[in-house]
Amino acid sequence: MATLTRPTSGAPDRPELRRRTHPLSVDIARALPLTPAIALLLVFLAGPILWCVYAAFTNTALTGAGSGDTQFVGLDNFRAAFGSDTFRNSVVLTLVFTFLSAVVGQNLLGLGLALLQKRSAKLVRTLVGVTVIGAWVIPEVVAGYLWYAFLAEDGTLNEIIGVLGLGQNWLYTLPIIAVSLANVWRGTAFSMLVYNAALSEIPQEIEEAAEMDGATGWRRLRFVTVPMIKRTVTTNLMLITLQTLSVFGLIYTMTRGGPGTKSQTLPLYMYEQAFSFSQIGYGTAIALVLLAVGGVFSIVYMRLLRED
Repeated sequence: MATLTRPTSGAPDRPELRRRTHPLSVDIARALPLTPAIALLLVFLAGPILWCVYAAFTNTALTGAGSGDTQFVGLDNFRAAFGSDTFRNSVVLTLVFTFLSAVVGQNLLGLGLALLQKRSAKLVRTLVGVTVIGAWVIPEVVAGYLWYAFLAEDGTLNEIIGVLGLGQNWLYTLPIIAVSLANVWRGTAFSMLVYNAALSEIPQEIEEAAEMDGATGWRRLRFVTVPMIKRTVTTNLMLITLQTLSVFGLIYTMTRGGPGTKSQTLPLYMYEQAFSFSQIGYGTAIALVLLAVGGVFSIVYMRLLRED
């Protein structure tokens, strides 16, 4: 009786003979689709940053000696900055503006509005959300002009309270407070949306248990709500702080840093030195200082997140 045998072809299927692809080739193949995006980041993001770092250590200028013969000056720009009273005043005003309008204003008001929306009727939530988000989507320059028209000497606010004899030029007497209020009005929506998302994640059973234990609204907020959204609070503070440090258009539209230098934060001081006085090297040195300030805030917030 004949025995049927399965035909074989080629070499036996041995694992050691299989064709293997080098891991480096696989990584390169996977990275190829990202090449255009990486190239764009290098050209339009890393490129300007590296040029700014270089320019900060030179006497680059739009006019004068530095425009035709750029020279390396080392730390001279930074020494001139830290030796300037105007620069130190800008640093202080930047910290005051950031604390008032971001850490206190936007953060606390955003949390308050989020709590209000959580406990209010649907109509109230809708009206609050539309109003606050509407202020947020307005361009920065437009928001600055609206607040200028509201707080100017002949503005809307003085027309309202003028009959009580309380009218004054708010942009002249309290400029840093005025721009801080404008920034709170415009930027609170971001914090409100962040806290809305965080509060929606708190289990209702925990709040009900706290209420049954006799915790009032304030105690429930302090000992239950805030501890459960602590990481969100820290993250929100980091984001709005970095956003506020770089605010330029709002302040420039309202006060142009004046009167004098009473509302001249670091972005406005940097702009004045780089483009009004044509000192590009000195201006980019100020930009690096502003970047360092933002980095310090980021490190503090990141440490708080890690500890939490």
